[in-house]
Amino acid sequence: MLTSRLCWPIILSVLLVFLNSYSVNAVTIYTQVTFADGSVPTATASSPTPTHAAYDSTVLTPPPVPNPNIPTNYVLQLLSGGMDGLSIPQTGSFVGFSVELSVADQVLILPPAPKVGKNGTHIQPVLLNLLANIQRRAGSVQLRVGGNTQERAVFFPEGLANKSTILKDKSNLKNPTDTPTIQVGIDLLYAFANISSHINAGWYIGMPFNDTLNPRLGIAEYSQRILGKHLLGVQAGNEPDLYASHGGRPKDYSVTDYFQDFRRIIDAIGSNPNLQGDNILAGPSICCNYNLSQLLDAGYSDYLHNLAVLTVEHYPDNNCNIGKNIKTPQAIFQNYLTHDSIVNTVAPYMGDARKAASVQKPLVMMETNTASCGGFPGISDSFGAALWGIDYALQLAYANFSAAFIHIGGQDVYYNPFTPPPTKDAKRGKQWTIGPMYYASLIIAETFGITGAAQVIDLKANGGNTFTPAYAVYENGIPMRVALFNYITDPSGASSYTARIAIGGNDVGQPNASPALVTVRYFVAPSVSSKHNFLWGNQTFGGMMESDGMLKRPQETVTVQCGSDNFCPIDVPAPGLALVFLAPQAQDESSGNDLVTFATTATSDMLRNTATIPASVLATSNGYGGRNHQVGSTSPGSNGALGMQHAVSGALVCMAVGVVTVVIGRVSGGGYHGLWM
Repeated sequence: MLTSRLCWPIILSVLLVFLNSYSVNAVTIYTQVTFADGSVPTATASSPTPTHAAYDSTVLTPPPVPNPNIPTNYVLQLLSGGMDGLSIPQTGSFVGFSVELSVADQVLILPPAPKVGKNGTHIQPVLLNLLANIQRRAGSVQLRVGGNTQERAVFFPEGLANKSTILKDKSNLKNPTDTPTIQVGIDLLYAFANISSHINAGWYIGMPFNDTLNPRLGIAEYSQRILGKHLLGVQAGNEPDLYASHGGRPKDYSVTDYFQDFRRIIDAIGSNPNLQGDNILAGPSICCNYNLSQLLDAGYSDYLHNLAVLTVEHYPDNNCNIGKNIKTPQAIFQNYLTHDSIVNTVAPYMGDARKAASVQKPLVMMETNTASCGGFPGISDSFGAALWGIDYALQLAYANFSAAFIHIGGQDVYYNPFTPPPTKDAKRGKQWTIGPMYYASLIIAETFGITGAAQVIDLKANGGNTFTPAYAVYENGIPMRVALFNYITDPSGASSYTARIAIGGNDVGQPNASPALVTVRYFVAPSVSSKHNFLWGNQTFGGMMESDGMLKRPQETVTVQCGSDNFCPIDVPAPGLALVFLAPQAQDESSGNDLVTFATTATSDMLRNTATIPASVLATSNGYGGRNHQVGSTSPGSNGALGMQHAVSGALVCMAVGVVTVVIGRVSGGGYHGLWM
């Protein structure tokens, strides 16, 4: 009876909040990405926002069928007990999301009330759904917030005007990526904590590194205080090997100078009584001109006790249009459609991975995607990019990286894994656009599963054919899953192939160990150049501005009978990917637990949105406002963008055994207040 009396007022308050209606607040885009030929993006018929690259309509021509064509029937031999060359154990959360600091408020949080800026009180429910999809399969999800805009960021622990999370100063855009100075309010950290109150999300937070003589440690201090166990690390410095060329340091800035800067940060952390400095930093986050192994040998190893992880950043290409280096997407599309190109991209890091292992530190790809400066139209938003992303992640895992973070920019980039809609489209009921790299992250989560014991090997399948790579995933010496790729677009069916998987057998001096049957999920689209509506196990996130973050359509998993000859024949379409589950528990581990969803409902010109957790839990995000924070609509005429809104007050959990209340917010004076009652 006590539980009932306590929960009913909460439920009623939730229902009352659902009756509020909202317009959307502003998305500020600080740079316009252009095509390689200098033109601006074009719109699709369904999108009235012609200047936004995220909704570009460019469709490229897929490369021709190779001549000679691929072998279309081959044996894929696996061994019982493990194989030489298996990776370190990997987790299903291997692929995380890197959010550029300047757009973190656009992607993560919502406008809460009239005349009040975005703050940590309200979380995007679509984002929570997208993260919950990963958590369901992997057990957790990893995020990094930082990038170029972290370097000169100024943190305000007392908060910004109107409780805003981020403000931008664009008066000094003189670097290649048009990076503004960012003012960060403490409410942004509350938003991260509120997300982690719903989703098992861990965070890497970028801190400024532009003035190490006067280091600004506020964001590190308050991140550690507010996020607690959910803080994975603080990134000190972003691409320091580009400081000189980007104007952040003198032209003669050297490795020695970088070491001095890093040492100043470590000394400042050590003298700060509010920071625990051991195993907190992520670095060096180099990308281009320094080598991690050389840095470690030159003295960076002296800082290992301060480092949680060793980090690098890499994009295989760029669309920065620096000088006259203009690239045409059609001409380079093929570079993203072969396994050899991925192997060549990862190969330079093999030595770094061995070095990281020798000093017992995880190696993390802190920022990556298809191409820097926003990606390429027709490539970064294509089905081919999804196949590339899965292959790339598997190759990084095979090379003994421990995680890789896919970068997210604003509306004007091509490579986002997910993008909230612009304002006028959101008012019409449009929802989010899910990109190919999100599909890749979801499929990697299913490929590695939830145990944390997945070990990966590149099988160099089909005679090492570059169009048909394959990987096996072992757990504790048992083959659990196989990923089979086909990069070719061929509607005739002549380039589809059959891989005959065998576990053990007389040819390798082992008993036959193939199961009586296996199950398969397919990832397919008509062409590598297709956009949207990809099918993963027959499910999809739909087309442009159609997703609430939840997969649609019934899931299909195909059962394949294995023969008495020890072979399991798996057909792979052109193009496509087949994920083969070699044991029932392999499929169960990848499917995860019951999915917690955060439902959204859009009606007419103004949005009414709900955030729900089914069955045993009713939980919603909030910061300092609690149930007393009044939520209403913003000015109907305001400009900007952001989609579905979540406006339920208080992180409240009502259960049969009682009531647990989570309060994450501020006390007067801007300090942190965290209370479990």
